[in-house]
Amino acid sequence: MNENVVLCASSAYDEKYYLNEDFQRLPESIKEELQIMCVLYTADVGGILTLEYDEEGNLNLITTADEGDLLYDEIGSVLKIKQLQETKKELLESLELYYKVIFQNQDIGKLL
Repeated sequence: MNENVVLCASSAYDEKYYLNEDFQRLPESIKEELQIMCVLYTADVGGILTLEYDEEGNLNLITTADEGDLLYDEIGSVLKIKQLQETKKELLESLELYYKVIFQNQDIGKLL
Protein backbone atom coordinates (compact mmCIF):
# COMPACT_ATOMS: atom_id res chain seq x y z
CA MET A 1 0.00 0.00 0.00
CA ASN A 2 1.49 3.30 -1.11
CA GLU A 3 1.28 6.44 0.97
CA ASN A 4 1.78 10.06 0.09
CA VAL A 5 5.26 11.45 0.72
CA VAL A 6 5.57 14.80 2.47
CA LEU A 7 8.12 17.16 0.94
CA CYS A 8 7.72 19.94 3.50
CA ALA A 9 5.23 21.59 5.82
CA SER A 10 4.72 24.79 7.77
CA SER A 11 2.47 25.41 10.75
CA ALA A 12 1.15 28.74 11.99
CA TYR A 13 0.21 27.07 15.28
CA ASP A 14 3.67 26.16 16.50
CA GLU A 15 5.51 28.46 14.06
CA LYS A 16 7.65 25.65 12.67
CA TYR A 17 8.82 24.54 9.25
CA TYR A 18 9.67 20.94 8.38
CA LEU A 19 11.62 19.59 5.40
CA ASN A 20 11.59 15.83 4.91
CA GLU A 21 15.13 14.49 5.44
CA ASP A 22 14.85 12.47 2.22
CA PHE A 23 15.05 15.78 0.32
CA GLN A 24 18.23 17.14 1.93
CA ARG A 25 20.03 16.69 -1.41
CA LEU A 26 17.95 19.43 -3.01
CA PRO A 27 19.97 22.58 -3.78
CA GLU A 28 20.07 25.07 -0.90
CA SER A 29 18.35 27.73 -3.01
CA ILE A 30 15.38 25.39 -3.61
CA LYS A 31 15.17 24.46 0.07
CA GLU A 32 15.24 28.15 1.02
CA GLU A 33 12.57 29.02 -1.56
CA LEU A 34 10.32 26.26 -0.23
CA GLN A 35 10.78 27.44 3.34
CA ILE A 36 10.03 31.06 2.49
CA MET A 37 6.98 30.08 0.44
CA CYS A 38 5.50 27.87 3.15
CA VAL A 39 6.25 30.14 6.10
CA LEU A 40 4.86 33.22 4.34
CA TYR A 41 1.73 31.28 3.44
CA THR A 42 1.01 30.21 7.02
CA ALA A 43 1.90 33.65 8.38
CA ASP A 44 -0.58 35.22 5.96
CA VAL A 45 -3.45 32.71 6.01
CA GLY A 46 -2.85 30.63 9.14
CA GLY A 47 -3.29 26.90 9.55
CA ILE A 48 -0.90 24.30 8.20
CA LEU A 49 0.46 24.01 4.65
CA THR A 50 1.81 20.65 3.52
CA LEU A 51 3.43 19.91 0.17
CA GLU A 52 3.14 16.22 -0.55
CA TYR A 53 3.57 13.84 -3.44
CA ASP A 54 0.76 11.43 -4.30
CA GLU A 55 1.30 7.89 -5.62
CA GLU A 56 1.68 9.18 -9.20
CA GLY A 57 4.34 11.69 -8.17
CA ASN A 58 2.14 14.77 -8.42
CA LEU A 59 2.97 17.51 -5.93
CA ASN A 60 -0.09 18.72 -4.03
CA LEU A 61 -0.42 21.79 -1.81
CA ILE A 62 -2.67 20.81 1.07
CA THR A 63 -3.94 23.19 3.68
CA THR A 64 -5.60 22.34 6.97
CA ALA A 65 -6.67 24.20 10.07
CA ASP A 66 -7.74 23.34 13.58
CA GLU A 67 -11.50 23.04 13.84
CA GLY A 68 -11.87 25.91 16.29
CA ASP A 69 -9.42 28.27 14.56
CA LEU A 70 -11.45 31.44 13.99
CA LEU A 71 -8.44 33.30 12.59
CA TYR A 72 -7.90 30.86 9.71
CA ASP A 73 -8.84 32.51 6.42
CA GLU A 74 -10.47 29.74 4.37
CA ILE A 75 -11.25 31.91 1.33
CA GLY A 76 -7.81 33.51 1.47
CA SER A 77 -6.32 30.04 1.64
CA VAL A 78 -7.88 28.96 -1.65
CA LEU A 79 -6.81 32.18 -3.35
CA LYS A 80 -3.27 31.95 -1.96
CA ILE A 81 -2.89 28.33 -3.11
CA LYS A 82 -3.95 29.32 -6.64
CA GLN A 83 -1.52 32.24 -6.54
CA LEU A 84 1.34 29.95 -5.44
CA GLN A 85 0.49 27.45 -8.17
CA GLU A 86 0.77 30.24 -10.74
CA THR A 87 3.78 32.17 -9.42
CA LYS A 88 5.76 29.07 -8.41
CA LYS A 89 4.68 26.92 -11.37
CA GLU A 90 8.22 26.30 -12.63
CA LEU A 91 9.50 25.38 -9.16
CA LEU A 92 6.58 23.03 -8.47
CA GLU A 93 6.89 21.32 -11.88
CA SER A 94 10.65 20.88 -11.37
CA LEU A 95 10.06 19.33 -7.94
CA GLU A 96 7.57 16.88 -9.48
CA LEU A 97 10.07 15.90 -12.17
CA TYR A 98 12.81 15.50 -9.54
CA TYR A 99 10.61 13.21 -7.45
CA LYS A 100 9.50 11.09 -10.40
CA VAL A 101 13.07 10.57 -11.63
CA ILE A 102 14.96 10.23 -8.32
CA PHE A 103 12.40 8.51 -6.08
CA GLN A 104 10.14 6.68 -8.54
CA ASN A 105 12.90 5.84 -11.05
CA GLN A 106 10.83 7.01 -14.00
CA ASP A 107 12.56 7.62 -17.33
CA ILE A 108 13.19 11.34 -17.70
CA GLY A 109 12.98 11.01 -21.47
CA LYS A 110 9.38 9.84 -21.22
CA LEU A 111 8.48 12.64 -18.80
CA LEU A 112 9.74 15.52 -20.95
